[in-house]
Amino acid sequence: MSQQVRVAVFRPDDDRMSDAVELLDSLGATPIPDPMLAVEPTGAMPNSGDYVILTSKTGVELLAEDGWEPNGSTLACIGPATADAARDAGWSVDIVPEEYTSSGLVERLRDDVANATVEVARSDHGSDVLTDGLREAGANLHETVLYRLVRPEGAGQSTVMVAGDEVEGVCFSSSLTVENFLDAAAERGVREEVIEGLNSLVVGVIGPPTRETAESYGINVDVVPENADFEELACAVVETAAPTYHK
Repeated sequence: MSQQVRVAVFRPDDDRMSDAVELLDSLGATPIPDPMLAVEPTGAMPNSGDYVILTSKTGVELLAEDGWEPNGSTLACIGPATADAARDAGWSVDIVPEEYTSSGLVERLRDDVANATVEVARSDHGSDVLTDGLREAGANLHETVLYRLVRPEGAGQSTVMVAGDEVEGVCFSSSLTVENFLDAAAERGVREEVIEGLNSLVVGVIGPPTRETAESYGINVDVVPENADFEELACAVVETAAPTYHK
């Protein structure tokens, strides 16, 4: 009987990690949970505007907990998960781009936001692609940092496993998870071994920006799902890793 593919995941230690573990279990893989992100809310609230843009489920949930409402603003969400969370909060979602990325949002809004007041509410690690693109389209843009993303204390045990060839696949769900993973490896003195280890297993990333980050550190990327969706990412990593795993 063959062993299960071991897949490391780096989601925040909340329902996203428990969902990831459950998903990998259902796919017949062995999940290796190693949270690389923790959420620190700022308590800030978005200004009102012609448009309000939300880029994560986390941001939506923090705003809903604080009693925020769109109050007549056109509400744009970066993708289905964010939009579903917004609807669960009782808000009407007006815009979801065809491509669930910052560039997809810019493309969707480009022709509509000239001279409009646009409020972007997100984490402290949001992509400049969104804000720069909207400004270039003529928007009067304001950004509110809803939360900071930090590396949890003690994160990084999976780096030792990757360095020791004890993992068959990894799922990077943001550029920051790549950076925090490598920082955790450096703290343990195994950064070079980790990059070498990653290049001998199946590396999956959530989308093109995360791919660019990984490749900038010399990491070869094997899997980028068609949509920036964690379930698609995990399924593709397991499917890609399974046929090559013969230990």
